Amino acid sequence: MPVCRKFTRKEVIEMQDEQSSIRAIPRPTLERLPKYLNYLRAKSEQGQTQTSAVSIAQDMQLTSIQVRKDLAFITSGKPRVGHDILQLIERLENFLQCNNNTRDAVLVGAGHLGKALLSYGGFDNYKLRILAAFDSDESLAGTSIHGKPVYHNSRLSELTARLNAMIGIIAVPAPNAQSVCDALVKGGIKGILNFAPVYLSVPKGVIVRNEDIAASMALLANSIQETCALSSEDDE
Repeated sequence: MPVCRKFTRKEVIEMQDEQSSIRAIPRPTLERLPKYLNYLRAKSEQGQTQTSAVSIAQDMQLTSIQVRKDLAFITSGKPRVGHDILQLIERLENFLQCNNNTRDAVLVGAGHLGKALLSYGGFDNYKLRILAAFDSDESLAGTSIHGKPVYHNSRLSELTARLNAMIGIIAVPAPNAQSVCDALVKGGIKGILNFAPVYLSVPKGVIVRNEDIAASMALLANSIQETCALSSEDDE
């Protein structure tokens, strides 16, 4: 089990400053920044050294105006000159804290979705690490999944506090999500990634990000239907 540590006053102030900066940026922009980072990393691996808002917009199916506005939050690059890819990657990594200390998380719900998340290697790119999993199934307690120890939910608050985790991932059925959320908050969690199809009630200072996969698929299907309908009208 990782050794717990207390944050220094300097670290607390830095985190508060980072939170203030993040709150000043529109959420849609925040959601696009990691996508820009993945895109630029791929371009760099291909040997490309320079890019522009126009090129990024074309490849990512955005508008150049939107890309310029997004990047303006993290860089003072000159749009007409373009951007050095490595410098842009560095600024995005610094903003997203990819070069800072690893941010630790715990996951609740070791079912199919939970196991998939535990095996996902993409978290490493953003210095995110799942330390442990929790589940209500007593037969899973004491086992490990993809190298992560599994504990019973009854120890959620206790171990979350001892692990000093910052993020809680909820992958349980909707009826159990709120009680799990409460236990995570009691254990000191400051951010929750919620995969349960239900809205959670949390105290001030705790951030919740909802990820409803079924709803996203429904929206995608609806968008496909609209696109097909427009295409049919154009063909007439």
